[in-house]
Amino acid sequence: MPNTSEPKLISGNANKPLASAVARRLSMHRGMNVQLCDARVERFNDGEIFVEVYENVRGEDMFIIQPTSNPANDNLMELLIIADALRRSSADRITAVIPYFGYARQDRRTKARTPISAKLVANMMVEAGIERILTMDLHATQIQGFFDIPVDNLYASPVFALDIKHHFKGNMEDIMVVSPDVGGVARARELAKRIDAPLSIVDKRREKPGEIAEMTVIGDVKGKKCIIVDDLCDTAGTLCKAAENLMDHGASEVHAYITHGVLSGPAVERVTNSVMKSLVITDSIEATDAVKNCPNIRIVPTAPLFAQGIINTWNGTSVSSLFENETLVPLYEGLYHL
Repeated sequence: MPNTSEPKLISGNANKPLASAVARRLSMHRGMNVQLCDARVERFNDGEIFVEVYENVRGEDMFIIQPTSNPANDNLMELLIIADALRRSSADRITAVIPYFGYARQDRRTKARTPISAKLVANMMVEAGIERILTMDLHATQIQGFFDIPVDNLYASPVFALDIKHHFKGNMEDIMVVSPDVGGVARARELAKRIDAPLSIVDKRREKPGEIAEMTVIGDVKGKKCIIVDDLCDTAGTLCKAAENLMDHGASEVHAYITHGVLSGPAVERVTNSVMKSLVITDSIEATDAVKNCPNIRIVPTAPLFAQGIINTWNGTSVSSLFENETLVPLYEGLYHL
């Protein structure tokens, strides 16, 4: 008989702290006895990945918690091999919880003879036996259409809205939400609407890939506390230049709310030395020691959001309810006092 009395979680090595926090959240706040499945995900001497699950998963509703962050290829292969192990062990349903979906930036052909790697990754996941995806802030929402299985794309903006209202309490009339480029206007507008703030845009023009020739601020930011909103921050070059540009246009402060803190190469050093007062990221990617020790980087937990998303997926209730502030306020009540 299938044992579906509670969801069962398993984690790769990409973000064990987040996986443990989700399991703890389910156990402490939802009255379930949920622990990470006893398994080993190891490598042979030549780098091959080996997975062994020590618990019976026959007929279970399995959730694999594994962002495909750096090293993207290793973490992606871990996810696929875990899914294959569960499928061959007769798991009832396999849901991949992917807080950060790697390869999402390769969602279209930008030049001749280039791949659409996001579609390739989607095909691999389906072929491995994954039957549902739960992720957060896809770089391009159309990636949901690359899958022939259900994809639930959660948003960090409701959580960011709670964080902003908590930390800028009494100064909300001075807030200006800023999109760092034209492509991110929809995301920035969504957050601006949630906190009832005006919207500005930084329009950047590139002469060469990776080199910004000119930045133009659209909107009056003079005297405003500007909040730059984006889905990911990689090397932080564009972000730091946008912050400088806003300060040059009269902004009183610049903060940034970025969902996925990739923060590779010189990113942490750039953020530390930038004019930004704070960079707020989520824990969708496990933070390095450098990120944790950076004085102006703050990390917002996503375990409450993903734990509730897992429960709603497991019991067949609405996942889209997590887009609403009314649903999230109780989940984050211990963290924010509004």
